[in-house]
Amino acid sequence: MNKTINKIHNETRPPLDMARIRGMFPILSRRMGGLPLIYLDSAATTHKPRQVIDAVSRFYEESNANVHRGVHRLSAEATEAFETAREKIRRHLGAREAAEVIWVRGATEAINLVAQSWGRPRLGPGDEILVTEMEHHSNIVPWQMLGEQTGAALKVAPIADDGSLPLDAFSRMLSQRTRMVAVAHASNALGTINPIRRMVDLAHAVGAVVLVDGAQAAAHLPIDVTALDCDFYAISAHKMFGPTGIGALYGKRKHLESMPPWMGGGDMISNVSFQGTTYNEIPFKFEAGTPHIAGAIGMGAAVDFIEEVGLDIIAAHERDLLETGTRALENLDGLTILGRAPEKTAILSFVMDGIHPHDVGTILDGRGIAVRTGHHCAQPVLQHFNVPATTRASLSIYNLQSDLEALVEGLREVRALFS
Repeated sequence: MNKTINKIHNETRPPLDMARIRGMFPILSRRMGGLPLIYLDSAATTHKPRQVIDAVSRFYEESNANVHRGVHRLSAEATEAFETAREKIRRHLGAREAAEVIWVRGATEAINLVAQSWGRPRLGPGDEILVTEMEHHSNIVPWQMLGEQTGAALKVAPIADDGSLPLDAFSRMLSQRTRMVAVAHASNALGTINPIRRMVDLAHAVGAVVLVDGAQAAAHLPIDVTALDCDFYAISAHKMFGPTGIGALYGKRKHLESMPPWMGGGDMISNVSFQGTTYNEIPFKFEAGTPHIAGAIGMGAAVDFIEEVGLDIIAAHERDLLETGTRALENLDGLTILGRAPEKTAILSFVMDGIHPHDVGTILDGRGIAVRTGHHCAQPVLQHFNVPATTRASLSIYNLQSDLEALVEGLREVRALFS
């Protein structure tokens, strides 16, 4: 065993049954080039437990029908499963009512929906949109597009060199001109967890509305949008053990009811004639066309999985992995970890002196280790550190201490090859 790995053991917490947890993920039994798969790319997408895969398959095998339309039993079954899944998302987010949960394709679509439906009718020249330097592209570009459409200015709150967000600097960026604050709950490139409730309070004090990008938080942190008092919260299913192509937007009823639809057709209408159209009530007003029914049901099953394991247990396990992984990487010569904020999700983003991250990722892949290399769709935050790319190992509940040992051994091989 690698001596640089200093295992953290909490005597008060019973050991996890990792064999059972890993057994719930069929893909983890795969071998890559004859070696066991070691998956360290969960910030890009998580793997799916059997119950999510089964929920999607069962819908197509037993209940496939459109929702909210048919009078036959299959349609009733599909509608019930679809709306039950919405209720699970409501519970997971802590929303007051299911009507405040809108199905979307993912966090990116959720943010674009808010930008176009909330922002475009309201913003104009002189108004400001505030984001932070650590946002990924999906929480930058929609606001840039909105600025081009309305004349509103995009402002950027700086981060500190440890990857944290200084609240005093954030506060100084706020003014009576700030109409929208859009911020990640957790950074995908650094792992930084932002103090959302305090940021919401500061933004609300100047009359701004707050959207939280929760794509990197929903599988790692307890979320309570009511307690956070944010106005919008966006999540993607595939980053929380659910299917791709489905996600959810939470919005306060007062905002959703005042916003126009952003796409037309399907179930978003109440009545249509050639003289005009009236729109359905929330949340259906924002769900044009046939929704991703199987995906929504799979996302509900993902929430079941998270609740079955327990977010507190997931968070504690990931915290152990982050601590041991950080200590191990710190002992490697010529390796620098980017992002050392006091509060982090289990992301280890690093650079190695004289070695391009793509070479690091390729060599690790040869050992069956999957990491992400590149700019992680967050080029501005890497520009802050004056690097074009990093290697990112992102961890989840199914990872083992031995995965980190394999990562360290792989990085030693990388160093040896380039020395």
